Amino acid sequence: MTGDLLLGQTLGFTGDPFAAPWEEVAVHRRRGGVLVDRGRIRAVGEADALRAAHPQARVHDYGQALISPGFVDAHMHYPQTPIVASWGKRLIDWLNGYTFPQEARLANPAVAGEAAEMTLDLAVAHGTTTLASFCTIHLHSADIFFEAAAARGMRVVAGRTCMDRNAPGDLRDDPRSAHDESHTLITKWHGRGRATYAITPRFSPTSSPEQLEALGALWAANPTCLMQTHLSEQTDEVAWVRELFPDARDYLDTYERYGLLGERGVYGHAIHLEPREIDRLAEVGAAVVHCPTSNAFIGSGLFDMGLARRLAVGLATDTGGGSSFSMLRTMAAAYEIAQLRGAALHPAELMWLATEGSARALHLGGVVGRLAEGAEADLVVLDLASTPAIAQRAARAESFWDMLFPTIMMGDDRAVLSVWIGGREVEEERP
Repeated sequence: MTGDLLLGQTLGFTGDPFAAPWEEVAVHRRRGGVLVDRGRIRAVGEADALRAAHPQARVHDYGQALISPGFVDAHMHYPQTPIVASWGKRLIDWLNGYTFPQEARLANPAVAGEAAEMTLDLAVAHGTTTLASFCTIHLHSADIFFEAAAARGMRVVAGRTCMDRNAPGDLRDDPRSAHDESHTLITKWHGRGRATYAITPRFSPTSSPEQLEALGALWAANPTCLMQTHLSEQTDEVAWVRELFPDARDYLDTYERYGLLGERGVYGHAIHLEPREIDRLAEVGAAVVHCPTSNAFIGSGLFDMGLARRLAVGLATDTGGGSSFSMLRTMAAAYEIAQLRGAALHPAELMWLATEGSARALHLGGVVGRLAEGAEADLVVLDLASTPAIAQRAARAESFWDMLFPTIMMGDDRAVLSVWIGGREVEEERP
């Protein structure tokens, strides 16, 4: 076998560090290697053994840098990239003041194309190789995003956002168009290349019961699709849902009663959950996604990482409500929020959340986010001494984890030495 052999430190997992002690499931090799060929990982092991077994492979020696699965961003909004880090709003004000005006601009396909290209370029520059995005109500916004991802060979999840109330007139659809246009996109994109379609009601306040019911029927007819939405992000949002759905038992019930609760459901934020909601999410095997920079930036609250003992939990930037495209910064924010709740997440748990955990939440476990034979070869190589501040701290490290943690807490795109997508190094493809 020829292929490419990446050498450096490697980090993978044999299991979930929230279900077993991290020491038992984290696999670090100080001098490891990853053999890549025809878009997949063909072997992971000790560097010397792999070099001896595959003498014809092209060698890429990254020294003490860390080879990891590419990061998986499980919840974001590509149309909002131009408004990232806008000042001073809570959720409903953010939507009305920033999000809706920006999403309306994507009625112009050229604006949508610019946002998609910019978002994917920024993601890759920060080591993210898979992301799950909301689009806008415009059918072409999903087409354009999937096309831009396909041109890069990226695995992505996305869906046309559906809203038929409590939104500006130029951003409202109706139950029929939401169903039919989503169906058109499913037929065109779901399972094509590296694309997964997610049926996408923004959240129950912007969908009538009739629209939620139509989308529930669509999901029932297309059960291999994901369904992504928002759940219990802010307390005033939860109160609004109670007003809009007075007969519902809780926020989650506004989805459940219309067929929008299931194993392939992915629910963003999930901060202010009731005990019944947690129980039902666990019973059906649904996933929730932690968006820590967004939750802090717009004052949503403190996610309970203890949910990872019962639920599949992904990690996400939630740009543009989130304030960074970096999954390193997102891991740092997750650590800080967990500290405020009295828990110190280990670097192994943080790295797992940003790779295998997010992949599992998107039902891509074992496909991406995993450093193991047979997984798709999406990789990021991290310089663990990328800035003077990080380098001086890493130089004093007494263990690998002590060396990695400063990059998690202080790293950014400067830490990204190389990105591989589908077994090809991105830098080598740039003009």
